Amino acid sequence: MGDEPLGLDEYRALVEARIPARGTATKPLDECLGLTLASDAPARIPVPPFTNSAMDGFAVRRVDVAGASPEHPVRLPVIADVPAGDPAATPLRPGTAERIMTGAMMPAGADTVIRVEETDHRPGTDRAPEAVTILRGAEEGANVRRAGEDVEAGDPVLTAGIPLDAVAIAAAASVGHTTLEVVPRPRVGVLATGSELREAGDPLGPGQIPDSNSHLLAGLVREAGCEPVEVGRVPDDPAKLLGLLAQWPALDLVITAGGISAGAYEVVRQALSGPASRFHRVAQQPGGPQGLATAVVGGRPTPVLCLPGNPVSVWVGFHVLAAGVLRVLAGRATGTAPRTSRVVAAEPWSGPAAKVQFMPVVREGERVRPMHPLGSRSHLVASLPRADGLAVVPVGTGRVEPGTELEFIAAHPR
Repeated sequence: MGDEPLGLDEYRALVEARIPARGTATKPLDECLGLTLASDAPARIPVPPFTNSAMDGFAVRRVDVAGASPEHPVRLPVIADVPAGDPAATPLRPGTAERIMTGAMMPAGADTVIRVEETDHRPGTDRAPEAVTILRGAEEGANVRRAGEDVEAGDPVLTAGIPLDAVAIAAAASVGHTTLEVVPRPRVGVLATGSELREAGDPLGPGQIPDSNSHLLAGLVREAGCEPVEVGRVPDDPAKLLGLLAQWPALDLVITAGGISAGAYEVVRQALSGPASRFHRVAQQPGGPQGLATAVVGGRPTPVLCLPGNPVSVWVGFHVLAAGVLRVLAGRATGTAPRTSRVVAAEPWSGPAAKVQFMPVVREGERVRPMHPLGSRSHLVASLPRADGLAVVPVGTGRVEPGTELEFIAAHPR
């Protein structure tokens, strides 16, 4: 680590330069939820694919029912029954009607649908009547969905780069797609380090603490829509760290917690130091120690994003940097900077003027306050559930006063 800390923007540029390019894959629709569309998906068929009824009722010619009213009803013989899925094989003859269900194909010769409620036919009756009394006329085309009125074949429907939610997948299915070209879900390895760590719930000896970092990082990776393929923990032993990574399958990214500062037992820095590795102090609080490395995982060089070990620093580092790396790997962004909104400080607090401070805060409307009286100290993991996100205090602001406008990074972006 150099003597002078890097500015956050400078370090972010180093991180972004290490993000590898990713390929695409063609997947069936039921495997695409949450992925990013890699290429445009235009309509292969029109929607609707055929002209159909928008209501349960009777398909007619508008001219035959033009003057219908309760005082002057029109009675027509019913010559066919057209349920949804029926080919509507019987053409409508002048002066007749066909019972038709919602979504059913309009028979040739019909131009209008009279709702069942505007006839003397009881809704829900199994059999079509021999004749129907029309109690109210309608405009030509009433209650009819025209083929292609939503989109025609070839029209744009989904554009590359969008996240595929349930609505997008339904739209793709509606226009004839069975598969989509997508950016595969990033495969991530999570590694907590430290000889002091024990599995949560295990008895603790002197100097030992529960491992919360592996659970924290694995959960954050899942919340980001990625797959934590491997979740591990190693003591302060470089050989064991390298041995574990060598056993893991191919991954797109490894995220580590701990072992990168200036102490004597910094296992990540010791194991992964080399020409491709960079370990820095970044001018931010908390989470100043940061690192970038490359490790052989699954037989191929894999980027490693190295976060500090204190849990709040891990949480901050994930939202400030790691989440953005995952968005880029997932094809949802071209840069790693988090999305922010404007908030106002509700109470005063102090910070290091020479660093960017990321204060875990509770948000109430547009006003924020620190989640804990101890502010942004990096060990306050048990209080993190109270935090809605991070207030970003820029360099040069040694003290935040009530009413100070700040940027806000949501911990649970919608």
